[in-house]
Amino acid sequence: MADPDRTVIEAMRAEDWTDVAVIYRQGLDTGDASFETEVPAYEEWDREHLAAPRLVACAGGRLLGWAALSPVSGRCVYGGVAEDSVYVDPTATGRGVGTALLTELVAQAEQAGIWTIQAGVFPENRVSIALHQRCGFRVVGVRERLGRHHGRWRDVVLLERRSEVI
Repeated sequence: MADPDRTVIEAMRAEDWTDVAVIYRQGLDTGDASFETEVPAYEEWDREHLAAPRLVACAGGRLLGWAALSPVSGRCVYGGVAEDSVYVDPTATGRGVGTALLTELVAQAEQAGIWTIQAGVFPENRVSIALHQRCGFRVVGVRERLGRHHGRWRDVVLLERRSEVI
């Protein structure tokens, strides 16, 4: 018999958007998850992200987190470079949900021909930086005063993971 509390990673479906959007909003509300300040409509989010991989983590009938990739450029030479987004429900932190999502995202990205995944993380978001480093990302550097967020300049730590198989 399967463990109902076991976290399962599956492909995100359009029907998951309501739960995904709630978790996204919770992340944005921290002020340290993204330059974004509003959760977009599904159609806009869908256009801005690669069709696959898009993942959700579920346990006990609840969606606990999500991960997806966005292209970094429309130029063909960057076709194998993407930026990740990983968000976990605050009630599920510390349970390995983020690690499971990012590990599977990396594996599926490599299968899809993505050779570099990058992440831009506010320095204050130490949990996200540690997550990325656990999953094989390295800090490339800090982009100082990259943009204004809620009226103040924010630095961004640039991390990347280069595939060892592509």
